[in-house]
Amino acid sequence: MSQMTIILSINSDNPQPRLISQVVAMLRQGAVICYPTDTVYGIGCDIFNQKAVKRIYQLKQRSKDKPFSFMCADLKDLSTYCHVSNLAYRLMKKNLPGAYTFILPTAKIVPKILTTKQKTVGIRVPDNRICQALIRELGNPILTTSAVAADDDQAASEPFEIEQRLGKQIDLIIDAGSVFPAPSTIISLINDDIEVLRHGKGEINHLV
Repeated sequence: MSQMTIILSINSDNPQPRLISQVVAMLRQGAVICYPTDTVYGIGCDIFNQKAVKRIYQLKQRSKDKPFSFMCADLKDLSTYCHVSNLAYRLMKKNLPGAYTFILPTAKIVPKILTTKQKTVGIRVPDNRICQALIRELGNPILTTSAVAADDDQAASEPFEIEQRLGKQIDLIIDAGSVFPAPSTIISLINDDIEVLRHGKGEINHLV
């Protein structure tokens, strides 16, 4: 991809189809992008582009035994990428789209680089129209991790901060205005045991 980071302003309420298509074309070519979610600005790529996935591991200086989560556009996509029990489906239907990451047993279609040794994956369905539009047009999930460099500990809330911090390490930044960073709530649903692994933006009172 290009050495120069592209910054693209997209309307968060009504994402312009032409601009969504432009971003998706770059994702298909292996781009690493920065985009808004309902919790933070995230960094991601097409989960099936191994070269791009490896770039994000390198950018975050993350061990391969700590896989990244990925985003689906809506609930009906989840059964393609993970095994969803009746209990898990009911719980997720009540809470998605929303600020949750659910840990579930992986399906074979998911690249091994994104699964744990226990064969689980983290999946999000964010309450964000830009994310949903990108995933629908791409036709498969997008990797998601916070837009924080390995040597930084504070997530940025503004696109210009991300450009300053990450510079040429990413190919495109979607500017959708300010996103006040608040991590998702992580919930494991393995073996139908509901376990809150991290309490973030998503409420948990009705879950436990």
